Amino acid sequence: MKEVLAIIRRHNLQETKAGLLGIGIPALTMVSVEGRGKQKGLPGWNYELDPKLTEMEERNTGTSMRFIPKRMISAVVEDDDVPRVVETIIRTNQTGHIGDGKIFVCPVDDAVRVRTGENGEQAII
Repeated sequence: MKEVLAIIRRHNLQETKAGLLGIGIPALTMVSVEGRGKQKGLPGWNYELDPKLTEMEERNTGTSMRFIPKRMISAVVEDDDVPRVVETIIRTNQTGHIGDGKIFVCPVDDAVRVRTGENGEQAII
């Protein structure tokens, strides 16, 4: 099993959910997050920026650092499904602009369904 973590633009969440459901991945967790990439959240093309909520003054340098609101989605899937999940996330989120997001694939040692006590792949299907 693998966990696929993706950080995507807020407005792409519904299309991403629909795409994953379309390939048979209905189970998904979403968290609202804020962060920045190597551009340090600099303003520009990224229209998701809310300066009033996301600007912080760095004490030592006097420069500001902006955090961009995003969505982080997580899905635990069987190893064979990882390429289709990653391709679907890319297809539904790729614009070619800075801020399209990141995908991380992490190993999962075990999963347990609390209701039944099932574990392993039985807990995620």
